Amino acid sequence: MELIYFILIAYGLTQILVYSEMPLIKLLRPPKTFLRGYGKLFHCPMCMGFHVGWFLMLLSPYTELFSFDVSAINFFFLGWLSSGTSYILNMIFGDQGIKVLRNIEVVKNDEWYLHDEVDDSAS
Repeated sequence: MELIYFILIAYGLTQILVYSEMPLIKLLRPPKTFLRGYGKLFHCPMCMGFHVGWFLMLLSPYTELFSFDVSAINFFFLGWLSSGTSYILNMIFGDQGIKVLRNIEVVKNDEWYLHDEVDDSAS
């Protein structure tokens, strides 16, 4: 149960940090061009999810919802877990509920491509 709490908290915090329109969060979130493109980290749920994971590991001793040892290996494992699950949940759920897109294939010059709508949602 602790792992489910961790995943849901990591997903929620990642969503807030990446997509929130709150003035304070928007002020703290740098533009994508910040530091020669490293600002993209703050606009990517997979990237931000990793950092949320290790941050939550550091908060672990102060909560009863989950308890993980603060160690170097947990730094990576919880970061990877948070990154992957935040990305997967972000691809499944959107503002209008569960995202349902079909793989629409288009043929251009005898080559197969995904429809632009599918390409945009996957990027």
